[in-house]
Amino acid sequence: MGSLPCLCYLAAAVAVAIGSERRQHQVQHGPCRYTFILPEVEQCRPAGDFQVTNSLQRDSPSAPESPHAEPSWQERKLETLESATENNTQWLQKLESYIQENVRSEMERNVIHTQTATMLEIGTNLLSQSAENTCKLTDVETQVLNQTSRLEIQLLEYSLSTNRLEKQLLEQTQEVSRLNDKNSYMEQRFADMEAKHSRELQAIQQEKQQLLELLDRQNELVSLLEGELASSTRNSTLIQRQQASLTDTVQQLLAMVTHCNDISTPVDKEMLKFRDCAEIFKSGVTENGIYSIHLPNSTQKIKVFCDMKTKGGGWTVFQHRYDGSVDFNRDWNDYKLGFGDPSGEHWLGNDVIHLLTTTKDYTLQVHLKDAEEHQAYSQYDTFYIDGEDKKYSLHARGFSGTAGRTSSLTHSGTQFSTKDQDNDQCSCKCAQMATGGWWFEACGPSNLNGIYYSGNSNVIRYNSIKWYYWKGPSWMATMTTMMIRPVDF
Repeated sequence: MGSLPCLCYLAAAVAVAIGSERRQHQVQHGPCRYTFILPEVEQCRPAGDFQVTNSLQRDSPSAPESPHAEPSWQERKLETLESATENNTQWLQKLESYIQENVRSEMERNVIHTQTATMLEIGTNLLSQSAENTCKLTDVETQVLNQTSRLEIQLLEYSLSTNRLEKQLLEQTQEVSRLNDKNSYMEQRFADMEAKHSRELQAIQQEKQQLLELLDRQNELVSLLEGELASSTRNSTLIQRQQASLTDTVQQLLAMVTHCNDISTPVDKEMLKFRDCAEIFKSGVTENGIYSIHLPNSTQKIKVFCDMKTKGGGWTVFQHRYDGSVDFNRDWNDYKLGFGDPSGEHWLGNDVIHLLTTTKDYTLQVHLKDAEEHQAYSQYDTFYIDGEDKKYSLHARGFSGTAGRTSSLTHSGTQFSTKDQDNDQCSCKCAQMATGGWWFEACGPSNLNGIYYSGNSNVIRYNSIKWYYWKGPSWMATMTTMMIRPVDF
């Protein structure tokens, strides 16, 4: 330490000043040890009279015997020693202060060195972190530059897309302008057509008024004709009574001729041949029943049911259903030849219907009844079917009646189909789905030969008896009849 040479120098000086007799004293101050060499008092008093200690003290000399006595050598030496001791004490105090200041400075320097080392270490760490952050910033800057490049490329692409969109927008604007021009032209035409329609409507209203006036006049004429018809009907009633009387007479004559052996059999057979129920009715028979007819252009004789009461009588029935006792889901040959009993449910046969309806013009009437006893009919002014070579194609015209606002019967030219011979215009085979034989076009709105379901039901059955335009798809028939009569009856 820097204070140690100074301390040794001071100890040497003290040793020179106080003589040869010396005594060492040591002081420990922190890490340093201080040694002091002090002189010993010569010819000291006995231990009981004088005690030397390590503490600083000044012993007062004994009182002189007289005030004018000269100090002895011991006294002078003692005074010199005291003076030297005081000086040494002062030097020691100054030395202590100096040592304390040096120790404090040394500690401060150590603290400064420690702080400097710490600051250097912190600075080194900061430099390392700064280097790492610089590298990271460099990487981030590189990424930012790359991202900026990509964004510039995308911006260029967006600019090109924007130019294309602007071009398309311009073209669309031009197209909208052309459409607006066309729209204006169409609006003008619409206004012209509306004005023309208004004029035509006024003309139609005028014609309607004229027709109403004409209808009123025709109603007046009809009323007059009805009056005349009533009078004619009364006259006709008289004629019919006379005809009935004559018919009875003819029947009696025929009976007599039948039992007469003198009249030849060919003449009898010729007189009893009837081609349909209309001829039987004209012969005077007015009761419903089963009668025999001879088919035209054929030697075949068949039994038919004749309706002599409905709408003037003379109807030949070729289809009748009322209780579901006969199965109508049959094959082509059964519908060709006919099945069932004329007194109940039956189908007369397509061959018979063809032979009957192709010799003269016939009218068809379809009579219907539901579970609530409501009745309706559809009538066709002309009706006939082709032969088997044309699949018994149907022809019907001139619809009227109460069973619907329009005809439920299929269009003319529709061929007949059964479950074993599909002749309809649908890939679904209507005769198999709807059952029964009928004139199915594309399954169509009618089938009087479907399955017989009794009673009303809200369940729609596709394979039931159907006449759509009367009661819709859920109608349940309790009776159907198809019958024909000559147009000129």
